[in-house]
Amino acid sequence: MLLAISPIDGRYADKTKELAGYFSEYALIRYRVFVEIQYFIALCQYGLPQLASFEDDKIDDLNSIFENFSLADAERIKTIERTTNHDVKAVEYFLKERFDALELGALREFVHFGLTSQDINNSATPLLFKNALEEVYYPLLRQLRDQLEQLAQDWSHVPMLARTHGQPASPTLLGKEFRVFVERLDVQLQLMQQVPHRAKFGGATGNFNAHYAAYPDYNWQQFGDDFVREFLGLERSRFTTQIEHYDCLAAQFQALARINTILTDFCRDVWTYVSMEYFRQQTVKDEVGSSAMPHKVNPIDFENAEGNLGLANAAFQHLAEKLPVSRLQRDLTDSTVLRNIGVPMGHTLIAFKSIFRGLGKLMLNEGQLYDDLEDNWMVIAEGIQVILRREGYPRPYEALKALTRGRTLVTQEVLHEFINGLDVSDEVKEELKRLTPHNYVGE
Repeated sequence: MLLAISPIDGRYADKTKELAGYFSEYALIRYRVFVEIQYFIALCQYGLPQLASFEDDKIDDLNSIFENFSLADAERIKTIERTTNHDVKAVEYFLKERFDALELGALREFVHFGLTSQDINNSATPLLFKNALEEVYYPLLRQLRDQLEQLAQDWSHVPMLARTHGQPASPTLLGKEFRVFVERLDVQLQLMQQVPHRAKFGGATGNFNAHYAAYPDYNWQQFGDDFVREFLGLERSRFTTQIEHYDCLAAQFQALARINTILTDFCRDVWTYVSMEYFRQQTVKDEVGSSAMPHKVNPIDFENAEGNLGLANAAFQHLAEKLPVSRLQRDLTDSTVLRNIGVPMGHTLIAFKSIFRGLGKLMLNEGQLYDDLEDNWMVIAEGIQVILRREGYPRPYEALKALTRGRTLVTQEVLHEFINGLDVSDEVKEELKRLTPHNYVGE
């Protein structure tokens, strides 16, 4: 780890290890093996006469190649690749070796039959990405969302001075401000999950040329649709070049970036609340906040999260902009870029876990929230002038503006003196006096 170039695999390896099963070189090879095996099984079930000798009891044997796929298997494929200088062809040769061992050598030429490497890559990649989202990302995001929801409930009745443009504004509720982020995450998660996971599967340039040449009487387009949907759990892009056009993948990256942007906004808000002493942070024995200042307890978890969210979004943005663009029927730029999907996912996971850790340290300092409200009685001027409007009082906004705008100190006494001088009924005056910065919070 000390020699790792990327902190994802070095300093933060323990925080990203669950992604190794989806975005490592080993994982990509394993998913390629899965797609090749499923394709062969699908061909056998499609009724090709040359595959009529295949016995269904061999399906479990084939699936076990994927299910029991080991690092040694991946190393064998990499050894083959050093000769072929082609990663997918190395997978094909590896599987042919296994077919020989399973006494399926007579059918070995139907491994990777009629396919181009991108039929495998552009099926394996969306599948591993889909699985990573469903098995790692979504559960962690929902856990974070639920933690924010719990804090929103815990602090649902805690009044807080709001600040617009950094200036004191109509009071709010701390819990409601956390709920803002819960709703934003909910909306973006729902939008993201509406984007389908699409795969390319159609031969060298997307038309099943070789398949129709070998078996012109079979409906290979329908076969491709059925195979991708039923065997892989994906949706097939029917009209493609040699590669998937990646539009849906780009939309998913953009959705991930939007969620990260929401969390960046959250981290900055909480960081600011800490600086305003609305929150204090639990200390950890023997932990150091500054090499020079012994008193420091820094909001480092939210700073760490913000930094990693920014790195993730830079990569997501490049992926989303680059992948849908390819010269004519295909250039190779997508290949090297696709191998880096795990990078922004890794930074995102690091950020999520930093936010968890930071939230776990927060201790609400209600006294500071109370004092800030008490020091800013002018914020109920809005409520006073609206009630006066209701009563038909002449130019109430202007009257409150003259009283409050630009004054350094507007106390309860100043406002009540103003109310006492209004030409309104005693009932309305009492209504106005019941307003305080602590109860003027809406709902």
